[in-house]
Amino acid sequence: MKTSIALKGLHFHSFHGYYEEERKMGNPFVVHLKVTIDDFDTTEDNIKDTINYENLYNICASEMKKTQKLIETVALNIINRLKNEFPQVLDGKVVIEKIGPQLGGKVDKAVITMEF
Repeated sequence: MKTSIALKGLHFHSFHGYYEEERKMGNPFVVHLKVTIDDFDTTEDNIKDTINYENLYNICASEMKKTQKLIETVALNIINRLKNEFPQVLDGKVVIEKIGPQLGGKVDKAVITMEF
């Protein structure tokens, strides 16, 4: 039976940005993550039969600490780790929101979405 596991609203202060000043000052970011696994059909109530969402959080936190120029790179790194560390993942989606990007006017957030 297909099962989705999602984490929404993971808040980080990270140092991603194309411009050097962004990488020095940092910005608030919000990450949303969803993965789909197959074959959850047990009643044994064992976490080994699913993906512990603490592990999903730790992957996101780890990648958000690694400064990148592009948040697309951060999302791709998260996806690559998910695929490598959890072969039972069928597909998923990573959304990264950069809050208040400095674009010369009032902008609530810049958002990238990657699906796999």
